[in-house]
Amino acid sequence: MAAGSRLLLLLPWLVMASHSPPGCKIRITSKGLDLVKQEGLRFVEQELQNITVSDLHGKEGQFHYNISQVKVVDLQLAFSDLHFQPQQHLVFNISNASISLCFRRQLLYWFFYDIGSINASADGVHIHTVLQLAKDEAGRLKISNITCNASIARMHAGFSGTLRKVYEFLSTFIVTGMRFLLSQQICPSLEHASLVLLNSVLDTVPVRNYVDEHIGIDYSLLRDPAVSTDTLDLDFKGMFFPRARENQELENHAVEPVIKETERMVYVAFSEYFFDSAMHAYFQAGVLAIELQGEKVPKDLEVLLRATFFGTIFMLSPAVDAPLRLVLQVSAPPRCIIKPSGTSVSVSAFLNISLVAPGRPPVQLSSMAMETKLSAKVFLQGKALRVQLDLRRFRIYSKQSALESLALFSLQAPLKTLLQLTIMPIINERTKKGVQIPLPEGMDFTKEVVTNHAGFLTVGADLHFSKGLREVIEKYRPAPTTPAYPSSRPAEPSMDPHQL
Repeated sequence: MAAGSRLLLLLPWLVMASHSPPGCKIRITSKGLDLVKQEGLRFVEQELQNITVSDLHGKEGQFHYNISQVKVVDLQLAFSDLHFQPQQHLVFNISNASISLCFRRQLLYWFFYDIGSINASADGVHIHTVLQLAKDEAGRLKISNITCNASIARMHAGFSGTLRKVYEFLSTFIVTGMRFLLSQQICPSLEHASLVLLNSVLDTVPVRNYVDEHIGIDYSLLRDPAVSTDTLDLDFKGMFFPRARENQELENHAVEPVIKETERMVYVAFSEYFFDSAMHAYFQAGVLAIELQGEKVPKDLEVLLRATFFGTIFMLSPAVDAPLRLVLQVSAPPRCIIKPSGTSVSVSAFLNISLVAPGRPPVQLSSMAMETKLSAKVFLQGKALRVQLDLRRFRIYSKQSALESLALFSLQAPLKTLLQLTIMPIINERTKKGVQIPLPEGMDFTKEVVTNHAGFLTVGADLHFSKGLREVIEKYRPAPTTPAYPSSRPAEPSMDPHQL
């Protein structure tokens, strides 16, 4: 009984442990799916136009026939629909489509031989496909399975040539065979297009890649996508890591982003954890430090610092004229705070001021603590999430005594000016590149709007295709290997009736 009680107490913690909150969440709405349908329909048309149908040959009594070189010449997809199906599926339907074909005919009847072409039309084509979405072992979104059913209601063929009447007599048999062969090729073509070609487009989504020479980003999916009747939600880890320690993990204790809106095509949400992990990774990489020495120190500030520490400098003769060095070093990983009113970053740092005489060890004049609060403007440009920082509050104090903190009060304004005019432009230049959002190549955001919430922010946007699916597929299609010996050209269809 006691063991059962303990298990009940542990159950909520086990559930929380199994459900890791995402640092980044993406929601695709029905409006976004409508845009995907338009591009997907063009892709399906291209795939169906490339259908290859096997040759049809045989005999009926004294009639020997051969149907070859079947080509799709036109495709009319009158009605199509793409919609979400809970829990992990997309459903794509094509109704009442028509496919126009042409193929080569050969016919032998006793001693009469006929050759020519036939134009045919398959009408009432219905295609029903269900795509199952899942995350693979690498945490990438994939089409894991496809269910397909295809049918052709009617097929007509037009004949010409010397034996046109004979072909019309045999048309029922030939057309039935062609309808069967064509319907059997539709689903394999769409299965290859989904499981191979479309998955190659999903391979262009960044999962775990480098942001710069110091840090990388992990966009692996935490779980399979959640599909409702109106939305598709993707939970990404959204964690930055230092490149020197790629396996380092940072626990996520932030608020989980919640997306309720459905008005735009896509929504991307970022929690405080997303930004905290970036700053933690930079801190671990040891790059949150800036050094100014000699001519890089503004003249007005140098004069003020030399006047402030005149007594100390005077006692260091002959090092009075040695250049000054300022080292600003962040002392702990900065923290991001997201509120409906805005986004801010709290930074604690040390500022060490030294004299650096040539050939001599540095002489420290002062080491002061700094507490700063930066305002952060988060925006999206293309597929890159960018942050523009600005100094909001600034305070310095001595680590040694309150009396020294009082003496440093005169440095408050000039050091704040130094941060605003010298340090902040350097930081913003480093963050200018931004980090890419996990979208496939060829798909971009437009009309972005950033909205702050308690503990996370969302970016609502529309989508557009800057590249077609076919263009992206061809870009990453492996180059064909050249055979060691030139292959012979395929043989032309036989003109000898005895080989029919």
